[in-house]
Amino acid sequence: MKDFLINVTRYPRYLVALGLGVLDSVLEPLLARTRNPITAVALVGALISALVSLVLVLGAMVSPSAPLP
Repeated sequence: MKDFLINVTRYPRYLVALGLGVLDSVLEPLLARTRNPITAVALVGALISALVSLVLVLGAMVSPSAPLP
């Protein structure tokens, strides 16, 4: 049972390491493109657009005033 618990405690560390690795591999090319001001403005606009879309979609999904089918 001790080996099982030690093995289970490794999963959160693996999940954090995996998430940071994916984040690093996604952000590194994007940050390299921010040297050009036009591209930087486009990236900021895309980020704001993605966040607004996410908020609107989640708000529509959680809205208590939506009629039930």
